[in-house]
This record gives sequence, structure tokens and C-alpha cells, in this order.
Amino acid sequence: MHDEAVQQLLDGFVASVRQVAAVEAIWLHGSLALGDYQLGRSDLDVVAVVSSPPPAAVEDVHRRLIAESSLASKLHCSYMLADQLADASIRHVTFAQERYFDRPVTPVTRRELALSNVSLFGPPPSSLLPATSDEELFSFIRRDLREFWLPAVARWTNWYMDVWVDLSLLTIARAHATLTTGDLITKRAALDVLPSLGAPAAVVADITRGRYGSRRRATPWWRHRRAVLTRRFVQTAIPAVLS
Repeated sequence: MHDEAVQQLLDGFVASVRQVAAVEAIWLHGSLALGDYQLGRSDLDVVAVVSSPPPAAVEDVHRRLIAESSLASKLHCSYMLADQLADASIRHVTFAQERYFDRPVTPVTRRELALSNVSLFGPPPSSLLPATSDEELFSFIRRDLREFWLPAVARWTNWYMDVWVDLSLLTIARAHATLTTGDLITKRAALDVLPSLGAPAAVVADITRGRYGSRRRATPWWRHRRAVLTRRFVQTAIPAVLS
């Protein structure tokens, strides 16, 4: 299914977090669950269902794993209270990007969990997590494009960073696929969708190299050109996808 080092990390995380928190289930989602995982590049996305708020020792678990393995810096976990699973608006304690903060488990993540239905410990998502309706899913995707990604066009510095270039185009392609067909697609599949949406071919090739190939281009001229092309595409593609 995936690299032995990834399996060892996940097994170690499950065993360690169960020692310090009241864990009822741990679920896998994202690229690993959906078959598009790239070792060392993709995040490891999990959700832990807990019967009480996670103690401070949970952060110690994450930081110890990071000290032991560089892969652990990409292990992101939201801790959902079992009695709050039904409300998608609730913000849950999350450890990601090597820090603690609160964020909701979005309708997209909830639908991913239902599709993959992978449990690392305890009952699978289908046993505990209420289903996400198409209306909830589509409404969230439209709001995310309209209220987060479209305003981001105004912040020029964003578009010189790989993560903004990659996520913006992949998000738009995946949003288009979901709003058109109701399906969730992988990032790999999203790259195949982008040309039909008018995405600049050079930027799509750059994202593909960064995720699946060799080292991507890094000259100042290219980063500026890529920023201009990406920003222009995002500005026009989002209204088209929303229409």
C-alpha cells in the first residue's frame, strides 16, 4: 500500500497517542487514503476521534515523532470530540505544520473520509461520521473559492511561493470536477483536468515536476513569470468554475 517507513510512522503515532488521549478511532484521509501519496512530498492526513479534549501530552507525541523522523513533520491530525462529529462548523484542535491550532473538519475532508473509509484504529468513518450531503459539499467548495482563493489574488507575494501556485491550481481543478460530476478527484487527476480549464501549460508542467518528477525550475525570472501566469489564471478561472 505504501512505504514501510510511512507504515511504521503511522503505527507509532497510533500507539503513542492512544497512551495519552481517550482515542475512540483514528482515520486516514488525503492522498495516502486515495492512492496518490508521494513519499516525502505528500502530507499524512489523519483524524482522531476522542471522547474528551486531547491533553497537552498529545503535542509532545507529535514533537517526539518529528524528532525521530522527518516524515512526521508532514503528519497532520485533527482531534474531533465524539459528541461533535455531526457539526461541520466546529473548529477542532489540530496539530499540523508543526504547530497547534483550531480548524474545522471540512465537508471535503468528511466526504474523503467516507469514500476511503480507512481506519487505523477503531470503527471506520462509516460507523461514526454522519454523511455529508452534496448540497453541503458544493456549498463549501463554492464558498472556499469565492471567499478565500479569489481574494488571495490581490496578495501578490503569495504567488511567488510553490505552495500557493500548486494548491490554487489543484484546488480549482478539483472544485470544477466535484461541482460538475459530484466526484472527488486526486491531485494527479486534477493535473489532467487543468489544460481543459485553460491553465498555463508551463505552470502545470512545473507543478507536475514538483510533485512527481525531478527538481522544479527556480530562477527568479521563472518565479516571476509563474506568479503572473498563475495569478491571471486564478482570477479568471474561479468565476468560470462558479458560473
